[in-house]
This record gives sequence, structure tokens and C-alpha cells, in this order.
Amino acid sequence: MTAASLTIDLNALTANWRALDAASGTTVETAAVIKAGAYGLGAARVGRALSRAGARRFFVAVTEEAAELREALGPGPEINVFSGHMAGDTDRIHDLHLVPMINSIDQMLRHVEALPGHPFGVQLDTGMNRLGMEPAEWAALRDIALEQNITLIMSHLACADEPDHPMNAAQLASFRTMTEGLDVPRSLSATGGILLGPEYHFNLTRPGIGLYGGAPFGDAQAVAHVSLPVIQTRILDAGEAVGYGNTWTATAPTKLATVAAGYADGIHRAMSGKLHLYAGDTPCPVRGRISMDLITVDITHLPEEPRALDLLNHIQTVDTLADLAGSIGYEILTSLGNRYQRRYSGA
Repeated sequence: MTAASLTIDLNALTANWRALDAASGTTVETAAVIKAGAYGLGAARVGRALSRAGARRFFVAVTEEAAELREALGPGPEINVFSGHMAGDTDRIHDLHLVPMINSIDQMLRHVEALPGHPFGVQLDTGMNRLGMEPAEWAALRDIALEQNITLIMSHLACADEPDHPMNAAQLASFRTMTEGLDVPRSLSATGGILLGPEYHFNLTRPGIGLYGGAPFGDAQAVAHVSLPVIQTRILDAGEAVGYGNTWTATAPTKLATVAAGYADGIHRAMSGKLHLYAGDTPCPVRGRISMDLITVDITHLPEEPRALDLLNHIQTVDTLADLAGSIGYEILTSLGNRYQRRYSGA
């Protein structure tokens, strides 16, 4: 087999959900965010595993994602759509029993006129300036919204991965001001907010990246494991160079392995010269530039030629790669391409 393999550990995934559920508190419901195809790991399999673990509410970005998830989960669990009720979404929202997170006056009017009595949530902007109603909008619409079938009021923290950032307290205060006294379930926290503590939890938390093994959930178990098959090995003499641009030159006889993966598979070119692949627990430095389909790796120090080398394992995580690429774990996960042979273990 030439294609690299991506193994998704569903037992680790559900363990992460249970840990974040416990951190949310016994009186708080813990949902699951599985937008972008469960952060690139497969919405159907991930959704079913989390449902079996106890999650009953899910969040996706758009209704097209919700359609795939509804097919996988069946009619029971609630599926919420962050983008709200967009033009053209009415039939899908109705037929699939979706709950749109209303973000504007226009969306509110579209929803109550097209689907009177159909449940919805409201997303408030507490300072992130991305999605949701601003305070003046919400004040003008609040009484009308509360007369309808509203199931959740939510907002989103901009800086929850920085616990001491003053924006966290400012958004918490704004959310409380905009929702105090309302008899509607409230939600402010994703993974980072859960870790900020109980005052941020309200009635529902919405972990996302922490489910998949990413920061800021430092106790997360690794969910994604990537192994890259070795296509060829060769010996370089001192003075020979490798790869595009001849950016690395051997200073002594060097044994190289060429593996079948590259930036087309989400292994960022910016990691060239910094990345290691692993033979078990032994790091092997990448030599030369990462190209579209191939990476060359120094295996001189290994006692035998490996059949494959690992990109993601229990040592090197998505956040390790993110640091090397100047990115974040979210981007590493969602950039993993379609060429991986996806396998699921556990759950």
C-alpha cells in the first residue's frame, strides 16, 4: 500500500469527551462540535461514537454538514447549526429537524415566517465581532425571540486559550448582561472556556478541539495517528544534496528514506528543516524540502530499514506540528488530505 494511513482512535475521542463532560460539572450538559467533518476525522463515525458515549447535542457549521450527520445519527440527537437560517436552508432545517443558531434580525424574520414554531437558538456577539447579534440588535429583538420556540442562547469566547486575557472576563460580563433573568438555557464555552472554570459553563458547554486531542486541553489523549510508508531508501555520500533547491547537503555518508506524503496531505512545507518523523519512539529528522507528494528522512541511526515512519503518534501531536508550522492544531487536523487510508479503532 502506497497511501499514508490515518488512524482515528475512537476510544481516545470518547475518553476526551467524558473528561470534558466531567470538567463541565454534573449540572451542565456537554455537547460536541463536529464541524468540518469532525475536524477532518470523519463526521459520521465520530458522531456515532460520541452519541454512544452520551452526547445528545451536536454543533456543525452549515446545514450541508448537518445533513451528513443526521443520516449517521438518525432522528434522536439535536443538531445545531452555527451559521443560522440562511436563504435556501428552510427545507433542510425543517426536514432534518435542525436547530439554527440565529445570528441577525434578517435570519430571525426568515425563520419565524418560514417555519413558525420550529425551534431555534440565538447567537450573541459579546465582543468577538464575527457572528451573532450585537447588544442593540438583541435588545430590539429579545421579546419577540422569547415568544418563539427558543432552545438556547449562546456566544463564543475569543481568547479562551489564554486564561489571563482580559477579554474573557469582559465577554463573560457582556453575556451575563445580555441574558440575565432569561429562562432559556445558555452556552458560552467551547474547550477553552470549560477549562476557565464553572462561572463560564452556564447550562451547556460545546467542546471541539479538545475532543480531538488538541490544545488547550493539556490532558487530552491523542486521537489522530498518521503513518507514512517508505517507498525507497538510498545512501548519500558526503557533499550530495537532496530535494528541491538542494537545501540540505550531507556532511557524511547518510541513509535516507523517501516516504509517500507531502504538503498535498497537509504536511506543511513550512515545517521543512524542522520536522521529525518517528520510528517507534526514535525521531528521524526530515532532510531537504517537503514536496507535494514526498518527504526525505534521515534514518542513518536506525538499526534496520523501517517500512513506515510516523508523523502523528503519542510523542508528536497535532500541536507539535502546529508549532513547527507557525499554525494551530485546528489547521493541522482539518488540512489532512483525502489521500490517507482512514482507519478507525475502538468504540
